[in-house]
Amino acid sequence: MIKHSFFVAGVLTITFLAGPASAQPAAPVGTLKQRPPVVDAPVKTMPMVNIEHMMTLVQDAVLMVDAHKDLVADATLLAGHATLFNDLHLDFDSTFDHQLTSEDRQKEREAEARERERERESRLYEDAIRARDESRWERAVERFNDVATMKGARADAALYWKAYAQDRLGQRADALATIAALSRDYPKSRYLKEARALDAEVRRNAGQPVRPQDQADEDLKLMAIAALQHQSPEQAIPMLEKLLAGPSSPKLKERALFVLAQSDSPRARDVLRDIAKGNSTPELQSRAISYLGTHGGRESRALLAEVYAATTDVDVKKRILRAFMTGGEKDRLFAAAQSEQNPELRAVAVQQLGVMGAHAELSQLYQKESSADIKKSIIQAMFVGGNATRMMELARSEPNPDLRRQAIRNLGLMGSKGTGDALVEIYGTDKDLAVRRAAIQALFLQNNDTALVTLARKEGDMTLKKEIVQRLSNMHSKVATDYMLELLNK
Repeated sequence: MIKHSFFVAGVLTITFLAGPASAQPAAPVGTLKQRPPVVDAPVKTMPMVNIEHMMTLVQDAVLMVDAHKDLVADATLLAGHATLFNDLHLDFDSTFDHQLTSEDRQKEREAEARERERERESRLYEDAIRARDESRWERAVERFNDVATMKGARADAALYWKAYAQDRLGQRADALATIAALSRDYPKSRYLKEARALDAEVRRNAGQPVRPQDQADEDLKLMAIAALQHQSPEQAIPMLEKLLAGPSSPKLKERALFVLAQSDSPRARDVLRDIAKGNSTPELQSRAISYLGTHGGRESRALLAEVYAATTDVDVKKRILRAFMTGGEKDRLFAAAQSEQNPELRAVAVQQLGVMGAHAELSQLYQKESSADIKKSIIQAMFVGGNATRMMELARSEPNPDLRRQAIRNLGLMGSKGTGDALVEIYGTDKDLAVRRAAIQALFLQNNDTALVTLARKEGDMTLKKEIVQRLSNMHSKVATDYMLELLNK
Protein backbone atom coordinates (compact mmCIF):
# COMPACT_ATOMS: atom_id res chain seq x y z
CA MET A 1 0.00 0.00 0.00
CA ILE A 2 2.84 2.38 0.87
CA LYS A 3 4.72 1.57 -2.30
CA HIS A 4 1.53 2.15 -4.23
CA SER A 5 0.98 5.55 -2.58
CA PHE A 6 4.50 6.70 -3.37
CA PHE A 7 4.32 5.35 -6.91
CA VAL A 8 1.14 7.36 -7.53
CA ALA A 9 2.71 10.31 -5.74
CA GLY A 10 5.71 10.12 -8.03
CA VAL A 11 3.51 10.03 -11.10
CA LEU A 12 1.57 13.04 -9.83
CA THR A 13 4.81 14.88 -9.12
CA ILE A 14 6.09 14.29 -12.66
CA THR A 15 2.70 15.46 -13.95
CA PHE A 16 2.96 18.69 -11.98
CA LEU A 17 6.49 19.30 -13.21
CA ALA A 18 5.49 18.72 -16.81
CA GLY A 19 3.35 21.83 -16.70
CA PRO A 20 -0.31 22.64 -17.35
CA ALA A 21 -0.45 20.78 -20.64
CA SER A 22 -0.45 17.44 -18.82
CA ALA A 23 -2.38 18.39 -15.71
CA GLN A 24 -6.13 18.13 -15.37
CA PRO A 25 -8.05 19.86 -12.58
CA ALA A 26 -9.73 17.63 -10.02
CA ALA A 27 -13.52 17.62 -9.76
CA PRO A 28 -14.91 19.18 -6.59
CA VAL A 29 -16.02 16.86 -3.80
CA GLY A 30 -19.59 15.73 -4.24
CA THR A 31 -19.67 16.16 -8.01
CA LEU A 32 -19.44 13.52 -10.66
CA LYS A 33 -18.05 14.70 -13.98
CA GLN A 34 -16.82 12.95 -17.05
CA ARG A 35 -13.09 13.16 -17.56
CA PRO A 36 -12.27 15.88 -20.10
CA PRO A 37 -10.76 14.68 -23.38
CA VAL A 38 -7.00 14.44 -23.47
CA VAL A 39 -5.43 16.99 -25.78
CA ASP A 40 -2.11 16.09 -27.37
CA ALA A 41 0.56 18.66 -26.60
CA PRO A 42 4.21 18.95 -27.52
CA VAL A 43 6.58 17.27 -25.10
CA LYS A 44 8.03 19.84 -22.74
CA THR A 45 11.45 19.76 -21.21
CA MET A 46 11.23 19.15 -17.46
CA PRO A 47 12.28 22.30 -15.61
CA MET A 48 15.01 22.27 -12.99
CA VAL A 49 13.68 22.39 -9.43
CA ASN A 50 15.39 22.77 -6.10
CA ILE A 51 15.22 20.14 -3.36
CA GLU A 52 12.66 22.03 -1.32
CA HIS A 53 10.34 22.45 -4.27
CA MET A 54 10.62 18.76 -5.15
CA MET A 55 9.81 17.76 -1.58
CA THR A 56 6.81 20.06 -1.57
CA LEU A 57 5.47 18.45 -4.73
CA VAL A 58 6.02 14.92 -3.44
CA GLN A 59 4.31 15.72 -0.15
CA ASP A 60 1.37 17.36 -1.84
CA ALA A 61 1.08 14.43 -4.24
CA VAL A 62 1.00 11.92 -1.38
CA LEU A 63 -1.68 14.00 0.31
CA MET A 64 -3.69 13.98 -2.93
CA VAL A 65 -3.51 10.19 -2.97
CA ASP A 66 -4.81 10.12 0.61
CA ALA A 67 -7.53 12.61 -0.27
CA HIS A 68 -8.61 10.43 -3.20
CA LYS A 69 -8.97 7.50 -0.84
CA ASP A 70 -11.04 9.64 1.50
CA LEU A 71 -13.29 10.49 -1.43
CA VAL A 72 -13.74 6.78 -2.11
CA ALA A 73 -14.66 6.31 1.53
CA ASP A 74 -17.17 9.14 1.25
CA ALA A 75 -18.98 7.13 -1.43
CA THR A 76 -20.42 5.12 1.44
CA LEU A 77 -22.01 8.23 2.92
CA LEU A 78 -23.43 9.27 -0.45
CA ALA A 79 -24.83 5.78 -0.93
CA GLY A 80 -26.40 6.02 2.50
CA HIS A 81 -28.09 9.28 1.51
CA ALA A 82 -29.40 7.60 -1.64
CA THR A 83 -30.88 4.77 0.40
CA LEU A 84 -32.43 7.23 2.84
CA PHE A 85 -34.05 9.08 -0.05
CA ASN A 86 -35.50 5.85 -1.39
CA ASP A 87 -36.69 4.88 2.08
CA LEU A 88 -38.57 8.15 2.39
CA HIS A 89 -40.01 7.86 -1.11
CA LEU A 90 -41.16 4.27 -0.85
CA ASP A 91 -42.38 4.24 2.73
CA PHE A 92 -44.02 7.66 2.74
CA ASP A 93 -47.56 6.34 3.07
CA SER A 94 -46.80 3.96 5.92
CA THR A 95 -44.34 6.17 7.81
CA PHE A 96 -46.10 9.53 7.81
CA ASP A 97 -49.72 8.50 8.31
CA HIS A 98 -49.51 9.53 11.97
CA GLN A 99 -49.42 13.21 12.96
CA LEU A 100 -46.36 14.53 14.75
CA THR A 101 -47.09 16.05 18.14
CA SER A 102 -46.31 19.70 18.72
CA GLU A 103 -43.49 18.61 21.04
CA ASP A 104 -42.00 16.40 18.29
CA ARG A 105 -42.18 19.23 15.79
CA GLN A 106 -40.50 21.60 18.24
CA LYS A 107 -37.66 19.11 18.79
CA GLU A 108 -37.24 18.73 15.03
CA ARG A 109 -37.07 22.50 14.56
CA GLU A 110 -34.49 22.82 17.34
CA ALA A 111 -32.37 20.02 15.87
CA GLU A 112 -32.53 21.62 12.42
CA ALA A 113 -31.53 24.99 13.87
CA ARG A 114 -28.52 23.44 15.63
CA GLU A 115 -27.47 21.72 12.42
CA ARG A 116 -27.74 24.96 10.44
CA GLU A 117 -25.62 26.70 13.08
CA ARG A 118 -22.94 23.98 12.88
CA GLU A 119 -22.86 24.25 9.10
CA ARG A 120 -22.55 28.05 9.27
CA GLU A 121 -19.71 27.74 11.79
CA SER A 122 -17.94 25.22 9.56
CA ARG A 123 -18.24 27.48 6.49
CA LEU A 124 -16.91 30.52 8.36
CA TYR A 125 -14.02 28.53 9.81
CA GLU A 126 -13.03 27.12 6.42
CA ASP A 127 -13.11 30.62 4.93
CA ALA A 128 -10.92 31.87 7.80
CA ILE A 129 -8.42 29.04 7.30
CA ARG A 130 -8.19 29.85 3.58
CA ALA A 131 -7.50 33.49 4.39
CA ARG A 132 -4.82 32.43 6.91
CA ASP A 133 -3.12 30.11 4.44
CA GLU A 134 -3.15 32.86 1.80
CA SER A 135 -1.69 35.41 4.27
CA ARG A 136 -4.79 37.62 4.01
CA TRP A 137 -4.47 38.51 7.66
CA GLU A 138 -7.18 41.16 7.97
CA ARG A 139 -9.75 38.83 6.43
CA ALA A 140 -8.52 36.01 8.69
CA VAL A 141 -8.95 38.15 11.83
CA GLU A 142 -12.45 39.11 10.79
CA ARG A 143 -13.57 35.55 10.00
CA PHE A 144 -11.93 33.93 13.03
CA ASN A 145 -13.62 36.55 15.19
CA ASP A 146 -16.99 35.62 13.65
CA VAL A 147 -16.39 31.96 14.53
CA ALA A 148 -15.25 32.76 18.08
CA THR A 149 -18.35 34.89 18.64
CA MET A 150 -20.56 31.87 17.87
CA LYS A 151 -19.01 30.03 20.87
CA GLY A 152 -19.36 26.69 19.12
CA ALA A 153 -17.08 23.69 18.81
CA ARG A 154 -14.36 25.66 16.97
CA ALA A 155 -14.36 28.76 19.17
CA ASP A 156 -11.07 28.01 20.93
CA ALA A 157 -9.32 27.23 17.64
CA ALA A 158 -10.69 30.46 16.18
CA LEU A 159 -9.33 32.50 19.08
CA TYR A 160 -5.86 31.01 18.71
CA TRP A 161 -5.69 31.65 14.97
CA LYS A 162 -7.19 35.11 15.43
CA ALA A 163 -4.30 35.96 17.77
CA TYR A 164 -1.86 34.42 15.29
CA ALA A 165 -3.22 36.61 12.47
CA GLN A 166 -3.22 39.71 14.69
CA ASP A 167 0.45 39.12 15.47
CA ARG A 168 1.22 38.87 11.76
CA LEU A 169 -0.49 42.24 11.27
CA GLY A 170 1.63 43.77 14.03
CA GLN A 171 -1.44 44.15 16.29
CA ARG A 172 0.46 42.67 19.21
CA ALA A 173 -1.60 44.21 22.04
CA ASP A 174 -4.75 42.83 20.43
CA ALA A 175 -3.06 39.44 19.97
CA LEU A 176 -2.17 39.29 23.68
CA ALA A 177 -5.74 40.19 24.62
CA THR A 178 -7.08 37.43 22.36
CA ILE A 179 -4.70 34.86 23.89
CA ALA A 180 -5.85 35.96 27.35
CA ALA A 181 -9.48 35.44 26.28
CA LEU A 182 -8.62 31.94 25.04
CA SER A 183 -6.95 31.02 28.35
CA ARG A 184 -9.82 32.48 30.38
CA ASP A 185 -12.78 31.10 28.44
CA TYR A 186 -11.36 27.72 27.39
CA PRO A 187 -8.99 26.52 30.15
CA LYS A 188 -9.01 22.94 28.77
CA SER A 189 -8.40 23.87 25.14
CA ARG A 190 -5.84 21.85 23.23
CA TYR A 191 -4.57 25.13 21.76
CA LEU A 192 -3.27 26.46 25.10
CA LYS A 193 0.22 25.02 24.66
CA GLU A 194 0.61 26.72 21.28
CA ALA A 195 -1.06 29.85 22.69
CA ARG A 196 1.57 30.11 25.45
CA ALA A 197 4.35 29.82 22.87
CA LEU A 198 2.67 32.47 20.73
CA ASP A 199 2.26 34.70 23.79
CA ALA A 200 5.99 34.48 24.47
CA GLU A 201 6.86 35.32 20.87
CA VAL A 202 4.44 38.26 20.74
CA ARG A 203 5.93 39.73 23.95
CA ARG A 204 9.46 39.18 22.61
CA ASN A 205 8.58 41.04 19.41
CA ALA A 206 6.60 43.79 21.12
CA GLY A 207 7.69 47.21 19.95
CA GLN A 208 9.20 45.84 16.76
CA PRO A 209 7.66 46.54 13.33
CA VAL A 210 6.18 43.83 11.13
CA ARG A 211 8.99 42.25 9.10
CA PRO A 212 8.18 41.74 5.39
CA GLN A 213 11.08 39.29 5.18
CA ASP A 214 9.36 36.82 7.54
CA GLN A 215 7.88 34.96 4.59
CA ALA A 216 11.31 34.67 3.00
CA ASP A 217 12.71 33.42 6.32
CA GLU A 218 10.05 30.73 6.36
CA ASP A 219 10.95 29.67 2.83
CA LEU A 220 14.57 29.34 3.94
CA LYS A 221 13.50 27.18 6.86
CA LEU A 222 11.53 24.94 4.51
CA MET A 223 14.62 24.52 2.37
CA ALA A 224 16.71 23.75 5.44
CA ILE A 225 14.22 21.07 6.52
CA ALA A 226 14.40 19.48 3.10
CA ALA A 227 18.20 19.44 3.22
CA LEU A 228 18.39 18.01 6.73
CA GLN A 229 15.92 15.30 5.80
CA HIS A 230 18.44 13.92 3.30
CA GLN A 231 21.76 14.85 4.93
CA SER A 232 21.35 14.50 8.71
CA PRO A 233 17.92 13.23 9.75
CA GLU A 234 18.96 12.43 13.35
CA GLN A 235 20.25 15.94 13.88
CA ALA A 236 17.05 17.37 12.42
CA ILE A 237 14.64 15.63 14.80
CA PRO A 238 15.26 17.82 17.92
CA MET A 239 14.95 20.92 15.75
CA LEU A 240 11.72 19.65 14.26
CA GLU A 241 10.33 18.95 17.74
CA LYS A 242 11.10 22.53 18.79
CA LEU A 243 9.50 23.87 15.63
CA LEU A 244 6.34 21.82 16.22
CA ALA A 245 6.05 23.06 19.80
CA GLY A 246 6.44 26.73 18.86
CA PRO A 247 4.26 29.32 17.14
CA SER A 248 5.46 28.54 13.63
CA SER A 249 3.15 28.76 10.64
CA PRO A 250 0.79 25.84 9.87
CA LYS A 251 2.66 25.22 6.60
CA LEU A 252 5.99 24.92 8.40
CA LYS A 253 4.58 22.62 11.06
CA GLU A 254 2.91 20.35 8.52
CA ARG A 255 6.17 20.10 6.58
CA ALA A 256 8.09 19.27 9.76
CA LEU A 257 5.56 16.55 10.55
CA PHE A 258 5.93 15.17 7.04
CA VAL A 259 9.70 14.92 7.49
CA LEU A 260 9.24 13.08 10.79
CA ALA A 261 6.88 10.63 9.10
CA GLN A 262 9.63 9.67 6.64
CA SER A 263 12.16 8.95 9.37
CA ASP A 264 12.95 5.47 10.70
CA SER A 265 14.19 6.97 13.97
CA PRO A 266 12.49 5.69 17.16
CA ARG A 267 12.46 9.28 18.44
CA ALA A 268 10.64 10.48 15.31
CA ARG A 269 8.02 7.77 15.79
CA ASP A 270 7.61 8.79 19.44
CA VAL A 271 7.01 12.41 18.46
CA LEU A 272 4.54 11.38 15.80
CA ARG A 273 2.74 9.08 18.24
CA ASP A 274 2.48 11.84 20.87
CA ILE A 275 0.95 14.21 18.37
CA ALA A 276 -1.41 11.48 17.13
CA LYS A 277 -2.49 10.93 20.75
CA GLY A 278 -3.59 14.56 20.95
CA ASN A 279 -0.56 16.36 22.42
CA SER A 280 -0.93 19.13 19.85
CA THR A 281 -3.64 20.93 17.88
CA PRO A 282 -6.47 18.90 16.31
CA GLU A 283 -5.19 19.83 12.84
CA LEU A 284 -1.73 18.38 13.49
CA GLN A 285 -3.23 15.35 15.21
CA SER A 286 -5.35 14.61 12.15
CA ARG A 287 -2.32 15.02 9.87
CA ALA A 288 -0.18 12.77 12.12
CA ILE A 289 -2.84 10.04 12.00
CA SER A 290 -2.95 10.33 8.21
CA TYR A 291 0.85 10.06 7.92
CA LEU A 292 0.98 7.05 10.25
CA GLY A 293 -1.63 5.36 8.08
CA THR A 294 0.28 6.09 4.89
CA HIS A 295 3.97 5.87 5.81
CA GLY A 296 6.19 3.53 7.75
CA GLY A 297 4.55 0.15 7.28
CA ARG A 298 2.83 -1.99 9.88
CA GLU A 299 4.96 -0.59 12.71
CA SER A 300 3.49 2.87 12.22
CA ARG A 301 -0.01 1.48 12.01
CA ALA A 302 0.65 -0.48 15.21
CA LEU A 303 1.20 2.95 16.80
CA LEU A 304 -2.22 3.95 15.47
CA ALA A 305 -3.72 0.88 17.10
CA GLU A 306 -2.09 1.97 20.35
CA VAL A 307 -3.57 5.45 20.00
CA TYR A 308 -6.98 3.95 19.14
CA ALA A 309 -6.95 1.87 22.33
CA ALA A 310 -5.88 4.80 24.50
CA THR A 311 -8.25 7.53 23.30
CA THR A 312 -11.92 8.04 24.09
CA ASP A 313 -12.40 10.67 21.38
CA VAL A 314 -14.84 9.24 18.85
CA ASP A 315 -13.73 11.58 16.06
CA VAL A 316 -10.08 10.58 16.55
CA LYS A 317 -11.06 6.91 16.43
CA LYS A 318 -12.97 7.51 13.20
CA ARG A 319 -9.88 9.08 11.62
CA ILE A 320 -7.77 6.13 12.72
CA LEU A 321 -10.23 3.66 11.20
CA ARG A 322 -10.03 5.57 7.92
CA ALA A 323 -6.23 5.54 8.19
CA PHE A 324 -6.39 1.76 8.59
CA MET A 325 -8.30 1.61 5.31
CA THR A 326 -5.70 3.81 3.61
CA GLY A 327 -2.93 1.57 4.91
CA GLY A 328 -4.65 -1.66 3.86
CA GLU A 329 -5.16 -2.84 7.46
CA LYS A 330 -8.12 -5.09 6.75
CA ASP A 331 -7.52 -7.28 9.82
CA ARG A 332 -7.58 -4.32 12.22
CA LEU A 333 -10.79 -3.00 10.68
CA PHE A 334 -12.34 -6.45 10.88
CA ALA A 335 -11.38 -6.68 14.55
CA ALA A 336 -12.90 -3.25 15.26
CA ALA A 337 -16.10 -4.18 13.43
CA GLN A 338 -16.38 -7.27 15.64
CA SER A 339 -15.38 -5.92 19.06
CA GLU A 340 -16.02 -2.15 19.13
CA GLN A 341 -18.73 -1.33 21.69
CA ASN A 342 -19.67 2.01 20.14
CA PRO A 343 -22.21 1.30 17.35
CA GLU A 344 -21.15 4.44 15.45
CA LEU A 345 -17.52 3.27 15.35
CA ARG A 346 -18.54 -0.25 14.40
CA ALA A 347 -20.47 1.22 11.50
CA VAL A 348 -17.41 3.23 10.38
CA ALA A 349 -15.23 0.10 10.51
CA VAL A 350 -17.81 -1.75 8.42
CA GLN A 351 -17.92 1.19 6.03
CA GLN A 352 -14.16 1.07 5.47
CA LEU A 353 -14.27 -2.69 4.89
CA GLY A 354 -16.79 -1.99 2.13
CA VAL A 355 -14.43 0.51 0.50
CA MET A 356 -11.70 -2.16 0.60
CA GLY A 357 -13.98 -4.74 -1.03
CA ALA A 358 -13.70 -7.12 1.94
CA HIS A 359 -16.51 -9.42 0.76
CA ALA A 360 -15.69 -12.45 2.92
CA GLU A 361 -15.27 -10.37 6.09
CA LEU A 362 -18.54 -8.50 5.54
CA SER A 363 -20.45 -11.73 4.91
CA GLN A 364 -19.02 -13.21 8.11
CA LEU A 365 -19.97 -10.09 10.08
CA TYR A 366 -23.48 -10.17 8.70
CA GLN A 367 -24.04 -13.78 9.71
CA LYS A 368 -22.95 -13.11 13.32
CA GLU A 369 -24.54 -9.67 13.74
CA SER A 370 -27.74 -9.30 15.79
CA SER A 371 -28.25 -5.52 15.53
CA ALA A 372 -30.50 -4.54 12.63
CA ASP A 373 -28.85 -1.11 12.44
CA ILE A 374 -25.37 -2.60 12.07
CA LYS A 375 -26.72 -5.05 9.50
CA LYS A 376 -27.96 -2.08 7.51
CA SER A 377 -24.45 -0.66 7.59
CA ILE A 378 -23.05 -3.99 6.42
CA ILE A 379 -25.51 -4.15 3.54
CA GLN A 380 -24.50 -0.64 2.55
CA ALA A 381 -20.81 -1.62 2.75
CA MET A 382 -21.51 -4.62 0.51
CA PHE A 383 -23.11 -2.22 -1.94
CA VAL A 384 -20.07 0.08 -1.91
CA GLY A 385 -17.82 -2.95 -2.39
CA GLY A 386 -19.87 -4.08 -5.39
CA ASN A 387 -20.87 -7.47 -3.97
CA ALA A 388 -23.91 -8.01 -6.21
CA THR A 389 -23.97 -11.79 -5.63
CA ARG A 390 -24.38 -11.48 -1.86
CA MET A 391 -26.85 -8.62 -2.33
CA MET A 392 -29.06 -10.82 -4.50
CA GLU A 393 -28.95 -13.56 -1.86
CA LEU A 394 -30.11 -11.14 0.83
CA ALA A 395 -32.79 -9.68 -1.43
CA ARG A 396 -34.20 -13.18 -1.89
CA SER A 397 -33.83 -14.69 1.58
CA GLU A 398 -33.31 -12.08 4.34
CA PRO A 399 -36.14 -12.67 6.89
CA ASN A 400 -36.13 -9.07 8.17
CA PRO A 401 -38.40 -7.16 5.72
CA ASP A 402 -36.64 -3.80 6.26
CA LEU A 403 -33.22 -5.29 5.57
CA ARG A 404 -34.58 -7.17 2.61
CA ARG A 405 -36.04 -4.01 1.08
CA GLN A 406 -32.71 -2.26 1.56
CA ALA A 407 -30.93 -5.07 -0.30
CA ILE A 408 -33.50 -4.81 -3.10
CA ARG A 409 -33.05 -1.06 -3.42
CA ASN A 410 -29.27 -1.48 -3.51
CA LEU A 411 -29.65 -3.94 -6.38
CA GLY A 412 -31.37 -1.16 -8.27
CA LEU A 413 -28.40 1.12 -7.67
CA MET A 414 -25.78 -1.51 -8.54
CA GLY A 415 -26.96 -2.40 -12.03
CA SER A 416 -24.70 -5.47 -12.28
CA LYS A 417 -25.46 -8.26 -14.74
CA GLY A 418 -28.24 -10.46 -13.44
CA THR A 419 -29.65 -8.00 -10.89
CA GLY A 420 -32.56 -7.08 -13.16
CA ASP A 421 -33.56 -10.74 -13.55
CA ALA A 422 -33.29 -11.20 -9.78
CA LEU A 423 -35.59 -8.22 -9.18
CA VAL A 424 -38.19 -9.54 -11.64
CA GLU A 425 -38.04 -12.93 -9.92
CA ILE A 426 -38.50 -11.34 -6.48
CA TYR A 427 -41.46 -9.32 -7.72
CA GLY A 428 -43.10 -12.41 -9.17
CA THR A 429 -42.64 -14.70 -6.17
CA ASP A 430 -42.95 -12.45 -3.13
CA LYS A 431 -46.38 -11.66 -1.66
CA ASP A 432 -45.22 -8.78 0.54
CA LEU A 433 -46.59 -5.55 -0.95
CA ALA A 434 -43.73 -3.42 0.37
CA VAL A 435 -41.15 -5.81 -1.10
CA ARG A 436 -42.86 -5.74 -4.49
CA ARG A 437 -42.97 -1.94 -4.44
CA ALA A 438 -39.27 -1.89 -3.56
CA ALA A 439 -38.59 -4.12 -6.58
CA ILE A 440 -40.51 -1.70 -8.82
CA GLN A 441 -38.45 1.23 -7.52
CA ALA A 442 -35.20 -0.70 -7.96
CA LEU A 443 -36.02 -1.52 -11.59
CA PHE A 444 -36.84 2.14 -12.13
CA LEU A 445 -33.45 3.14 -10.69
CA GLN A 446 -31.83 0.69 -13.11
CA ASN A 447 -33.72 2.35 -15.94
CA ASN A 448 -34.93 -1.17 -16.77
CA ASP A 449 -37.91 -0.15 -18.89
CA THR A 450 -38.23 -3.57 -20.57
CA ALA A 451 -38.66 -5.38 -17.25
CA LEU A 452 -41.17 -2.81 -15.99
CA VAL A 453 -43.29 -3.09 -19.13
CA THR A 454 -43.27 -6.88 -18.78
CA LEU A 455 -44.44 -6.58 -15.15
CA ALA A 456 -47.11 -4.03 -16.05
CA ARG A 457 -48.61 -6.30 -18.72
CA LYS A 458 -48.86 -9.21 -16.28
CA GLU A 459 -49.96 -7.31 -13.19
CA GLY A 460 -53.60 -7.77 -12.20
CA ASP A 461 -53.48 -5.55 -9.11
CA MET A 462 -54.53 -2.13 -10.38
CA THR A 463 -52.72 -0.27 -7.55
CA LEU A 464 -49.37 -1.87 -8.40
CA LYS A 465 -49.99 -1.51 -12.12
CA LYS A 466 -50.58 2.22 -11.68
CA GLU A 467 -47.35 2.50 -9.75
CA ILE A 468 -45.40 0.73 -12.51
CA VAL A 469 -46.98 2.95 -15.17
CA GLN A 470 -46.15 6.03 -13.14
CA ARG A 471 -42.47 4.99 -13.10
CA LEU A 472 -42.53 4.32 -16.84
CA SER A 473 -44.07 7.73 -17.48
CA ASN A 474 -40.91 9.31 -16.03
CA MET A 475 -38.42 7.28 -18.07
CA HIS A 476 -38.77 8.97 -21.50
CA SER A 477 -37.55 5.94 -23.45
CA LYS A 478 -38.90 4.38 -26.65
CA VAL A 479 -39.93 1.21 -24.80
CA ALA A 480 -41.85 3.25 -22.21
CA THR A 481 -43.44 5.49 -24.89
CA ASP A 482 -44.55 2.50 -26.97
CA TYR A 483 -46.22 1.00 -23.91
CA MET A 484 -48.05 4.28 -23.20
CA LEU A 485 -49.36 4.23 -26.78
CA GLU A 486 -50.38 0.62 -26.28
CA LEU A 487 -52.44 1.61 -23.21
CA LEU A 488 -54.13 4.44 -25.11
CA ASN A 489 -55.08 2.18 -28.00
CA LYS A 490 -56.87 -0.36 -25.80
